[in-house]
Amino acid sequence: IYADEARRYMDRTGATERDLATVAAKSYRNGSRNPIAQHRTELSADEVLAARTIVAPLTRPMCSSIGDGAAAVVLTRPELARRRGQPGVRVLASAVGAASVGGAGDVVTRTAGTAYEQAGLGPSDIDVCEVHDAAAPAELLIAEELGLTAAGDGISLLRGGASAVGGRLPVNPSGGLIARGHPVGATGAAQLVELAEQLRGRAADRQVDGARIALAENAGGSLGNGPAACAVTILAGA
Repeated sequence: IYADEARRYMDRTGATERDLATVAAKSYRNGSRNPIAQHRTELSADEVLAARTIVAPLTRPMCSSIGDGAAAVVLTRPELARRRGQPGVRVLASAVGAASVGGAGDVVTRTAGTAYEQAGLGPSDIDVCEVHDAAAPAELLIAEELGLTAAGDGISLLRGGASAVGGRLPVNPSGGLIARGHPVGATGAAQLVELAEQLRGRAADRQVDGARIALAENAGGSLGNGPAACAVTILAGA
């Protein structure tokens, strides 16, 4: 599925296999700074390209590995969090969407639109995000579907360094599914944990400076040219 999506994306935008390898290399660099990441060894784009091919154009390091893991999120009243000395993180929006048979394959875009409307915000307000990068091309596609960059322009976000920690809009500072790991049922909650740490300024070497608004996009299943279901959550720091 992701190999097919990658080939279509490359044909449409001019993205290259090296772009996909650069996405993966960024993920492994971020994962090397995350003490709970499943894969904590940095890989260069050259090493990613030289690895075993799974389905062209995807090599093994471009694909997430399913693993065991757990994540927990506690929801409480603001005053209780303050009483316990915890910097507040607010849920501004939580939206879930589903695709339909024969639909337009736009479930991520539709769900993100609902979340932006709930939060009273737009894509330009997002400081950091975690997306469901089950394979490297997904990061580029999802960034476009979320409206974080124009359609077909995800490679510019990557090539210009904007999606790296220290860039204008860091994507997957945790290492994402590719490096942090993909514990399936815990993946979405793990994204929220990472973003809460970012908004609290507790992400150490992978900290996104000045992060105040964060977005998580998680997805599952496959229907047509996209996921069968999608969840988008927008968080804000205190």
